[in-house]
Amino acid sequence: MPELPEVETSVQAIQKFKNQNIESIEIFNPNLRWKVNTQDFQKLHGKKVLNITRRAKYIMLNFGEFEILIHLGMTGTLRITDKYSNLYKKHDHVELIFGTEKIIFNDPRRFGSFHFISNVENHFLLSSLGPEPLSKKFDGAYLFNKIKKSKSPIKNALMNQKNVVGIGNIYANEILFDAKIRPTRKCKTLTKKENMRIVGSTKKILKLAIKAGGTTLQDFYQPDGNKGYFKIDLAVYDRAGKCCLFCKKEEITR
Repeated sequence: MPELPEVETSVQAIQKFKNQNIESIEIFNPNLRWKVNTQDFQKLHGKKVLNITRRAKYIMLNFGEFEILIHLGMTGTLRITDKYSNLYKKHDHVELIFGTEKIIFNDPRRFGSFHFISNVENHFLLSSLGPEPLSKKFDGAYLFNKIKKSKSPIKNALMNQKNVVGIGNIYANEILFDAKIRPTRKCKTLTKKENMRIVGSTKKILKLAIKAGGTTLQDFYQPDGNKGYFKIDLAVYDRAGKCCLFCKKEEITR
């Protein structure tokens, strides 16, 4: 599943469409995780994209009065092509057509979603989200106070979007390895210093992953068609049975 670095990479790649007008939106298949209301999206024809941002794992296109909220789901990607290209792929579900180019949403498993929203703050997908991991709010004191009474494993806590957003299985493993914290440690056993270390590793790993264009394991590609190259820097995820990159002696075990 695309996590924060993959979503942020996608957001950066489509920044060129900021301040451009959408000519039309075509819904080829409305049956995504939540059914797409095609009539709502027609209201955006001719409207200017005022801003393109990310919140958690969501891509947000702002039109002032309305927003498009995109979630890539398990296997979703955005692809930028020439406006007049007729080279479509299986599982292309939505396209946003601009002056000379278009953005196509492709999702083989259809767990992704496209939402037309008018009230961002109260939207059910956004209202209970935790802080951004790269923000100042997410620091050692915040994490310690948030999880200090929890019996949950720290890995699960990092993947809980109410605690902190954008982190999934791949980066939770990488963060905790970098912080030298066992993923199964119960949150309530972690010291303030260890929580600070986890926060530091979170910011470090996510920034490195964004710089590398995210992680491509199977389905994720950047909107320009390139892979995410953080895969070559993965220290533990998908490396069971291989030599530990830290001690150079032990094999990695699940």
